[in-house]
Amino acid sequence: MRTVRRVSSLWRGSLRFRTTLIAVITTVVAVMIACVWMAAQIQSDLFESRSAQVQSDAARAVQMAQEELSEAEDATERTEADGLIKRAFGVLVEQSRTSSVVYQRVDQTPSTIAPPDGGAADLRPELGLISEGLSERVSTSDQQWWQSVELRAEDGSANPGIIVGQQLNVPGVGAYAIYFGYDLVDSNETLGFVQRTLWIAGALLVAIVGLITWLVLRSIADPIIEVAETSRRIADGDLQVRIPVEGEDELAALGASFNQMADSIEEQIRELAELSLVQQRFVSDVSHELRTPLTTIRLAAEMINDQRENLDGAMARAAELLYAQVARFEELLGDLLEISRYDAGSVQLEHEAIALAAITEDVADSMHQLAEQHGTDLNVVAPGGHTPVDMDPRRVRRVLRNLIGNAIEHGDGRPITITVDSDETAVAVGVRDQGIGMTEEDSQRVFDRFWRADPSRKRSIGGSGLGLSIALGDAVLHGGRLEVWSRPGSGTNFVLTLPRGAGERLSSTGPVPLEPDDATEEVLP
Repeated sequence: MRTVRRVSSLWRGSLRFRTTLIAVITTVVAVMIACVWMAAQIQSDLFESRSAQVQSDAARAVQMAQEELSEAEDATERTEADGLIKRAFGVLVEQSRTSSVVYQRVDQTPSTIAPPDGGAADLRPELGLISEGLSERVSTSDQQWWQSVELRAEDGSANPGIIVGQQLNVPGVGAYAIYFGYDLVDSNETLGFVQRTLWIAGALLVAIVGLITWLVLRSIADPIIEVAETSRRIADGDLQVRIPVEGEDELAALGASFNQMADSIEEQIRELAELSLVQQRFVSDVSHELRTPLTTIRLAAEMINDQRENLDGAMARAAELLYAQVARFEELLGDLLEISRYDAGSVQLEHEAIALAAITEDVADSMHQLAEQHGTDLNVVAPGGHTPVDMDPRRVRRVLRNLIGNAIEHGDGRPITITVDSDETAVAVGVRDQGIGMTEEDSQRVFDRFWRADPSRKRSIGGSGLGLSIALGDAVLHGGRLEVWSRPGSGTNFVLTLPRGAGERLSSTGPVPLEPDDATEEVLP
């Protein structure tokens, strides 16, 4: 089983192995078909050649024996007939090139001078080698007939053979059926040698094809593997790595083109990094430079707003708007400074052991007045999360304020459920509203900077458009995650999940499920 898994892994992960295996398998199939076909053709040719040869030898032997008998006078006595048979039998054995020769009288009518059947013991009738069909054809026709048989050697082993039969006329006695037995041992040995040679040559051919395929693929695959490895290193941030280029072939051209592309990417990344650094410095410097005059403006706006009761209606309203917009501008400036810290990688956590449930209840209490202004009820459900966990409470509070504020803003006055729970590895809080919800496309962009699902919608709470982006950064900084589930007409559910300990990995499912149990498909009016 382990071997099968290893081969399966090599098949999926190695082009060289897969192509070589395919080439070897197709070569094996082709070699097997060719060897079987060639062996069959050679066997057929050897049999036909040997068959023609033994028939020719047998026919020549019968002809010469008949010529020998034709010169003799008809036998009138038994001794004369025996002499004729012996002379003919000697010629048959000598000319046929086989010692397996027997003769059988065709006419079974009793005769006083006709010699009895005789010849080699290995073809005697009781062995059953001469079939009735062959015997009948030879006895009724003066033509030559033959059949394939299995001959027994002296050691008892079976060998393929051929029996050839033909009539011989003995003067004064009558016709005798002459049978010649020829074994095909030599032909069989030749066929075996040829077959062994074919299979050995086929195996060598398969090995050579496999080796050649492996070497060719190695010369092609190694540069491709090097390109893949170089691409991976560039993707990991090593922008200085390049492919060594040797020669002037297609692979060398590929390497040169890849290096040119890498040079271009490195230059563009460097320019983008410099531009990003300039932008970060610009935002940071501008934000810092604006804080001093903004502080002065805020103090002046507070003084004017405090004296608005002494101003006429238009001036009082202007004082209120000035104070509100300065506060919003100060909030935006603070968010820009926070974003610039994230971009610069200079954000650090200030850990403190505190329970997530306690922080959530504090934030919910601080936002009850805002919820009442929107006709919304805040319900905190905390079956878990009461055990202190190391976290930065300031940042976690900021995340919760942002999530609860968004839920109040988009909840359309319906109840908001805040769920806090924990398990062995993590603590989590979910903020669920029953408002207008978002489409899947909007949910994927909700954490983008300055992005809003409905720009035309009037905001009653305000906000810089950076809150969710900063909240996501705070969650990631803790080693946690901030996820959103939303459906048009069914509301939205934000879930913040934090690990219990620094460096611990979160499981795919946290203590608070992302998709709420009360999710529906109905679209609210």
